[in-house]
Amino acid sequence: MAEQDFDASAQWLEAVNQALAEGTPLAVQGSGSKGFLGHPVNARPFDTRGHRGIVSYDPTELVISARAGTPLRELQAAVQAAGQILPFEPPSLGPDATLGGMVAAGLSGPRRPWAGSVRDYVLGTRVITGHGKHLRFGGEVMKNVAGYDVSRLLVGSLGCLGLITEVSLKVLPRPRACVSLRLPMAPAQALQRLTEWGCQPLPISAACHAGEHLMLRLEGGEGSVAAARERLGGEPLDSSFWSELNERRLAFFADPRPLWRLAVPNACTALGLPGEQLIDWAGAQRWLKSDASATLIRTVVSKVGGHAACHTPGACSEPFEPLAAILLRYHQQLKLQLDPQGIFNPGRMYPEF
Repeated sequence: MAEQDFDASAQWLEAVNQALAEGTPLAVQGSGSKGFLGHPVNARPFDTRGHRGIVSYDPTELVISARAGTPLRELQAAVQAAGQILPFEPPSLGPDATLGGMVAAGLSGPRRPWAGSVRDYVLGTRVITGHGKHLRFGGEVMKNVAGYDVSRLLVGSLGCLGLITEVSLKVLPRPRACVSLRLPMAPAQALQRLTEWGCQPLPISAACHAGEHLMLRLEGGEGSVAAARERLGGEPLDSSFWSELNERRLAFFADPRPLWRLAVPNACTALGLPGEQLIDWAGAQRWLKSDASATLIRTVVSKVGGHAACHTPGACSEPFEPLAAILLRYHQQLKLQLDPQGIFNPGRMYPEF
């Protein structure tokens, strides 16, 4: 066990039960690297970074389990040393990002359309609920997943449903070959090509259009990657582009205007919105820098079957897409079941729960 590893679950359980007895809400977070998501929480700060360390890792089983406060960089270093990866490429967005924050935020990187999201790789969790109980959901292998759906519900919940103490994740072997390409192409042509290529057996694992170029990443066996590279053409692209995109360090993200994340059908044509757009996930994710109103942005996006979230704190009164009445009721009922006193990050996602 590394010197900094520490199991604080007993202290956490005591602190949660004290908060329940006092009726004191808790603002749960790790390093705060995803603090721009949702509403500010007016509650007692609860820092998760003291509960850390990899609990178990068997590369032959493709499963790693770690405590919630474990730095994401340590988790990634461990799997990389074994020739494996977190397939969903979670962004850190800060040097001290934690495993628990990664799960609570539910953000995935460039490989997401081809490999799946965070939710697809969570095998199990341990959680302190709003009933003051420390429970285990799911398991550490795919054949042992009783309660698996509860673990999946925690992904993207922004800490509103309970205090995650431990997570078990499935990992995958690192691709044998990886090549990145840049092709000069207008946005409309890029979207058309990506739609066509999506129906073909090409080893594409990332696709982004920025400026007047389409960037592609090819991953897989050496033969298939070489054949695809020969077929698609283009010029070599430094592979660091994908981490710069994932960590929002490209020049596009430096624009001072509010940042919007638009989730749309990947075959959707260009969106007629004021501002500058960057196309990611082969068209399914569009980043928008714009001073346009939330009403205009969401009206345009909803017409094509998508939704929009504002990732700039304070730029929009409703950071997430407003919920229909029936969906809001489901969310409130779920919150009531897992956190009946509403002590975990109240109002973080929506003011109503």
